[in-house]
Amino acid sequence: MLVLPAFLLVVVVLLGTNEYAVARPSRRTADLAYVPAADPDFDTERHRLDVYAPRAKSATARPVVVFIHGGSWNSGSKDFYSFIGRRLAKQGVVAVVINYRLAPQVQVPAMADDCARAVAWVVQHIADYGGDPQRLFLMGHSAGGGLAALLATDNALLARRGLAPNPVRGVLLDDPAGLDMYDYLKKLQYAGDEEYLIPFGKDPAVWKATSALYHVTAASPAFMLFIGGETYPSISHSSEKFRQRLRQLGREPKFTVLPGKKHAPMVLQLYWQHNVIYQELLKMVGA
Repeated sequence: MLVLPAFLLVVVVLLGTNEYAVARPSRRTADLAYVPAADPDFDTERHRLDVYAPRAKSATARPVVVFIHGGSWNSGSKDFYSFIGRRLAKQGVVAVVINYRLAPQVQVPAMADDCARAVAWVVQHIADYGGDPQRLFLMGHSAGGGLAALLATDNALLARRGLAPNPVRGVLLDDPAGLDMYDYLKKLQYAGDEEYLIPFGKDPAVWKATSALYHVTAASPAFMLFIGGETYPSISHSSEKFRQRLRQLGREPKFTVLPGKKHAPMVLQLYWQHNVIYQELLKMVGA
């Protein structure tokens, strides 16, 4: 039988108590299908999302944040990120945490379309949960950051799902991957880079089409980027390129480097409700 050390047991109890305290002010509606079950592409696990809404009543509809998880385009689940939904709901936001299909089942264009379909569902249904579809924001970490940026900049993705003009009002990117996969996959300069040819394929035209850097315009919504000071060089480089492109368009984003942070801790720090990323996100959405 495994016996936890006393100090670790205390930590587990404290974290569990804290999670319960955070959960109480929020209401989770889990595993809602955002693709009809009759759709030939319907995936019973991946075409699901969770809605986290504040329990407290509000005289006005609340801002909405859709969170897209990372995982190198081949892993990850909304179920791991319930802490983000809970903490956003506790702070007056209606949060939506989504799943989407992954490689090798599908490639990135299909993942982006899944995310677009999830956003379309949110626009149609979020008022039922107290959210305002006119105040819709995106948030993503790693691969999810790249997908969030693509949804916000490639208007055709959402237009194909009946959302024209693009309803996204702002985007927070947390250590985003995939902002410029065209440049990244042309170089293949890091060990193991060939694995990304599975989700992105071998066609350079697709690499460019799925990279937000090549879609952003002066009409794109506001961006906010948080980058780990010790993240992967490719993320630092592509994020800076994205920042410079926005600057050229007269859309200077809020760009913050968090010293000492590696890639995974950039999202794990969101366990703490008063984290600087939440503070800035709440300002963006007006919560």
